[in-house]
Amino acid sequence: MAKTVRIDKYLWAVRVYKTRTLATEACRKGKVSVDDMPAKPSRTVSSGDVIHVKKMPLVYSYQVVDPIEKRVGAKIVEQYVKNVTPPEELQKLEMQDDFFTRRDRGAGRPTKKERRLLDDIRDDT
Repeated sequence: MAKTVRIDKYLWAVRVYKTRTLATEACRKGKVSVDDMPAKPSRTVSSGDVIHVKKMPLVYSYQVVDPIEKRVGAKIVEQYVKNVTPPEELQKLEMQDDFFTRRDRGAGRPTKKERRLLDDIRDDT
């Protein structure tokens, strides 16, 4: 019989979410699906399943290699999960970086003049 694990435990164990509570909440809110079907926290996953996780602005895709319940170190996560997110999805991050204007840390809030310039830049794009 193939080994199965609850999806909330698995997402926490392979470090997709920082806590199991966050993984459970994501499942309840419909941000997690398995093989294109919404997943409740108690849904079990087995080897070969593809999990889609919506973390704005991306939808990450992971393939289950080996289901585990215990959290593992970041260096050995690759033994249990394979990231199969399409490159088009990852390009959204690069586009997002170009969209937002960066300020130096500690520069404080923009002045009224700087704010008008930022608004003009955003309106032009």
